[in-house]
Amino acid sequence: MLRFDSDALSNAEISPVAAAPRSARKKSASESITLNFPVERGFPRWARIGENAVRAGDPVFFAGAGLALLDHFLAASPPFAGALRQRLALRAAAACVKMARLREDAAGLRDAEHLAPGAGTTQTSLAGRVHRLWRLFASRPMRLDASTLRIAADLVGLTDATSFDGLAGALRDIVAGAEHPLAAAVGASAAAMKLLTDAPPVDVEIFALWLSDLALAQRLGWDAPVPLLATAIAHASLRRGPSGKRPRPADPDWVDAAAGAYAMAAQEAYALAGELARAGEKLLAAQPKLRAKSAGRVIELLLSDDAVSPARAAKAARLSDRAARRLFDRLIELGAVRELSGRPNFRLYGL
Repeated sequence: MLRFDSDALSNAEISPVAAAPRSARKKSASESITLNFPVERGFPRWARIGENAVRAGDPVFFAGAGLALLDHFLAASPPFAGALRQRLALRAAAACVKMARLREDAAGLRDAEHLAPGAGTTQTSLAGRVHRLWRLFASRPMRLDASTLRIAADLVGLTDATSFDGLAGALRDIVAGAEHPLAAAVGASAAAMKLLTDAPPVDVEIFALWLSDLALAQRLGWDAPVPLLATAIAHASLRRGPSGKRPRPADPDWVDAAAGAYAMAAQEAYALAGELARAGEKLLAAQPKLRAKSAGRVIELLLSDDAVSPARAAKAARLSDRAARRLFDRLIELGAVRELSGRPNFRLYGL
């Protein structure tokens, strides 16, 4: 389970994550974030799914409503979309690591990605590679082809599980023939579980959850996948039977379970987007008060990622380590960023 012995990852160009490209005019970090993004109006009450709706057979409606609202938000190309995707990637990774019964929590995954020796390279733990899966594929446009599937499968230890050319072709047919985007996502994940029967079930399940988000992004025309399904699939309201088992893509009621998870995930992502919109506005409002000429580059990093270390900021903005630390101290003083680690040393910062 979750082995890492392939060379495929070395060609994946895993590096500190940049903001996903946007089809609309690219915004610079110096532009103001206005609070007229759709998220600032709040998630409509009628679109909020409850436990009764999950169990009563209505989740497809709520999933469609939530995804439509999220799609409308993403179409506005907010400057902090990268930070949103990467914070959701951390949530998805933490959920998947728990499924695999590995010990790392979200804070440990964040530290391993940004602070551990070899951070941002292929040298990472089993759990770190799961986090890398979600980070990598939430940072850029992705195609449903053999190369993409091979890199993703390697990250969860499925390198020798199947012919990726055949798998990619089968999945493309499912996604193209699905009646709507949610059906494409559900169908792709269910097909992965059926086609990869010789691999460890938990590894295939993680791969299937990731694949579902990729299929959804393909059908919705998003710039990059948004980690959603894994962030909510273990919610208590979705558990079934006396033992309270979480739903899996091989289950007969996977359509309703996945729809319920997407409905909850979209609502939570929308709420997070609202928080990041407000935080992003504070960050950009603070920029004129910063003395460092290259502070704009650090602001771009903060808008595009879940967390930024002073060392990474210093390298990107060509600052000394001391100057980078002072810059973050100033941003904290202005209320423009949060310190995420809770430590006096080896600190991490983000929106």
